[in-house]
Amino acid sequence: MTRAMWDPEKYGEFAAERSRPFFDLVERVGIVPRSVVDLGCGPATLTATLLDRWPGARITGVDSSPEMVAAALACAVPGRLEIELADLRTWRPAGPVDLVVSNAALQWVPEHRSLLPELASFLAPGGVLAFQVPGNFTAPSHTVLDELCESPRWRDRLGGRNRRKPASAEPEEYLKDLDGCGLSVEAWETTYLHVLRGDDPVVEWLRGTALRPVLAALGPDAEAFCAELAPRLRRAYPARSYGTVLPYRRIFAIGRALGHSGRHK
Repeated sequence: MTRAMWDPEKYGEFAAERSRPFFDLVERVGIVPRSVVDLGCGPATLTATLLDRWPGARITGVDSSPEMVAAALACAVPGRLEIELADLRTWRPAGPVDLVVSNAALQWVPEHRSLLPELASFLAPGGVLAFQVPGNFTAPSHTVLDELCESPRWRDRLGGRNRRKPASAEPEEYLKDLDGCGLSVEAWETTYLHVLRGDDPVVEWLRGTALRPVLAALGPDAEAFCAELAPRLRRAYPARSYGTVLPYRRIFAIGRALGHSGRHK
């Protein structure tokens, strides 16, 4: 898996909003792990918070983006937090792991549901596999962008599969998948109402994620594309006196292996 053209600085502009699902996921883990792997760790700013949460744990952050890994290395702590550049589809731990966590990364792997048995196999007895993926791919933030990419002005350069499209399953599907791996499972969803401020904040939000490959493909015409996108998103997400509300659905799943690992909270 290669995440296309990530911009850690732009991604971090909405760090508070993007971090909430990670903390909500970790809060439900239910053990104190001795070994942790964060698959798709990005710049590792969230991964690094686990150092204080679990002072006795050794943590590994894995990401396939050279840009993200370059940023993540600033968070590395020898013997405590190691960073690796690797594809989560092929990465393997050296031994059993107490906690495998993935925050907003698996949706970039089209076949990620077929990877879940492999990820579950990494777990030590009593270990936990916990992940979170966006569930908003039918929201205007994505459909409006798709429509503009397919419009007459842009379709020759952006139509079809020129833009990588992430995807996720429904909570019940992940529940079934993890149960099939022999794990005890809980799955749920949350829709966050992010209140964004500034001019065209939804465009700015997308610049850190879904817009990156589009803008890279367009080069000097990127801002012309954004100038067309902005009013469409303003209609979909009108500004209010208190800001622009971006509803963001997230899907969570936690699978627990049988046995004992780490310490229960």
